[in-house]
Amino acid sequence: MVRKKITKGRVKKTFALLFLLGIIAIGLLWQQYQAFADKSLVLDSQERILSVESGDGFHDVLRKLRELGVYQGNDLEWKALAKQMKVASHLQVGDYAITSGLSPRSILQRLENGDIIQRKFALIDGWNIRDLRKALKNTAHIKHVTDELSDAELMAKLGAEGIHPEGRFLPETYLYSRGTSDLDLLQRAYIGMQDALAEAWNNRQDGLPLTSPDELLTLASIVEKETGAAEERPMIAGVFIRRLNSGMRLQTDPTVIYGIGSAYDGNIRKKDLQTDTPYNTYTRDGLPPTPIAMPGKPALVAAAQPADGDAVFFVARGDGSGRHVFSKDLNDHNAAVRQYLKNTR
Repeated sequence: MVRKKITKGRVKKTFALLFLLGIIAIGLLWQQYQAFADKSLVLDSQERILSVESGDGFHDVLRKLRELGVYQGNDLEWKALAKQMKVASHLQVGDYAITSGLSPRSILQRLENGDIIQRKFALIDGWNIRDLRKALKNTAHIKHVTDELSDAELMAKLGAEGIHPEGRFLPETYLYSRGTSDLDLLQRAYIGMQDALAEAWNNRQDGLPLTSPDELLTLASIVEKETGAAEERPMIAGVFIRRLNSGMRLQTDPTVIYGIGSAYDGNIRKKDLQTDTPYNTYTRDGLPPTPIAMPGKPALVAAAQPADGDAVFFVARGDGSGRHVFSKDLNDHNAAVRQYLKNTR
């Protein structure tokens, strides 16, 4: 009986010891796991890009982390953390920035939140459709689905069949992620211009010699190309509005240049001003048949709300400021032209 009691006592003590050791081991493993999860990466200054593709599983993500040199711990720890955070089954496709200071937990948090890299495409005020399509063609990380389309085919894809593409896309900076198509960007820019044009048209001054939003867009495109000085846009628009009201021709070089097209070599000559094209506002009355560029919102507002005044002429100062001299009669204008020529000699 004594031996049995001693044996039972030893078993209990052994069990208790093993249990205690187990608790200690679990505690140590938990500390190790927590240390792994929150240990910051120490990398050089170069950003690493983790690309998660459609169809990737979590094992693919771990392989890519190893290839990027940002892997620490072991697969078991990564998988346990991913399961805890419910990331493994909710991977979002895209590019993720991995930088020094991130931990495994924060990396997985980015995957869980879908914090993909947002890139920027800037559509510049005053671009024409050729400029826009060239820029899109040279933009990385997008799907190029419009490169081989004609302008007419492109507009049909946008649901704008039969509409001339010039001026129809709003200059803005557009965010996109890898895999976005050029058509997606163009759709956003097209809708953006429709909205901006509608707002400008609805808030236009009374009595403007413009019969449609399209004519407002065309005038705004000319204003955009005539000056880079924001404060002058309403004044430039005012000159053109007064010319339209009085029956004077617009006589604006940017429309002539647009009519020359890709043959324009940077110089506009007397024969260019005398050669009739649908866009030559020296030989034809009124507005050209389409916009000549993509006006930004300030140019749209200027065309809809031109400045009051009596000037019907303007010429560049030629002093590097990008500004103009405005005149109400031909004598003053000719004097301003002579000063311009003197300044540019």
